[in-house]
This record gives sequence, structure tokens and C-alpha cells, in this order.
Amino acid sequence: MMLLIVALLGIHPVAAEQFPLSSAGVKTLAPDGAIKPTGTWSLGTRAGDFVFVAGMRGIDPKTNLPIQGDEARIRQAFLNMKLIAESEGATLRDAVRLVVYVTDMYRFRPFVNKVQEELWGAGPYPPRTIVEVHRLNGDDICEVEGTFYAPSRK
Repeated sequence: MMLLIVALLGIHPVAAEQFPLSSAGVKTLAPDGAIKPTGTWSLGTRAGDFVFVAGMRGIDPKTNLPIQGDEARIRQAFLNMKLIAESEGATLRDAVRLVVYVTDMYRFRPFVNKVQEELWGAGPYPPRTIVEVHRLNGDDICEVEGTFYAPSRK
């Protein structure tokens, strides 16, 4: 019986990690199904009515490895951000600001625009800053971070 339980636990994702609130009430986020941080950073936080999502790359949450293909990797970065926001009740329409970092503006901005059109539909789109940078973690091509409005449920 114990082996069956252990086997089943190995198949199912581990429950979201719970962190203590800061003294000011800031909640650190680590929802089920999300990527695993690779260093001294958190996936996101909730501070009052706002959710702040760290820069997300196109990492497959099941393997913690980069997705193959430029467009697919950029889409996954947005989906990783979306998952963190949704864990606190926000939707993509609740985004109040996005920042996108790409390593080649000419090459990757069209993919960013296409993915946003797919995910947000015809708009309106949130305010966005897109910046070309020399290098990203893991020599990746794109990273996207977001701030979302998600009133606390009291």
C-alpha cells in the first residue's frame, strides 16, 4: 500500500509551496504547475491588490527546460506569466503593465506581438515596454514580466 501511495505521489505535482507573509503582508507566490526558480528569486508576489510576476522565460514547467522554437518559447514565457497571475485570481485583461526583454528586437518583436494578439484577442492591450538587451539568463531570447490588478478577496 505504501509503495502505491509513493508511486502516486511521484506522478502528481507537488502542492504549491506556502511561504510566510512578510511583516507588511506581502505574499510570495509559488503555485502548482509553475516553473521552479533557478536562484535567489521568487516567481511573484502579491502586495495588496497587485500581483507582481517576475521575468518569465519560455521554460517548460514539466521539465524546467527551454521550449524549442522561437515563437513557441515566447508563447511559453507569456503562459508562465499568466499561470502566476491566475493563481491569484487575475486574468490577462487585469495586466496593468508588461515589460518584455528580447535579445533581438527585429527578430523577436513580431513574435511577441503575435503571441499577445493570440492571448489578448483584439485588445485592448496592456501598457508594454519592450527592450532589446545584450543577454538574458541561460542565453535565452525573451523574458516577460507583468503587474496585475487583482483585488484581494476579504
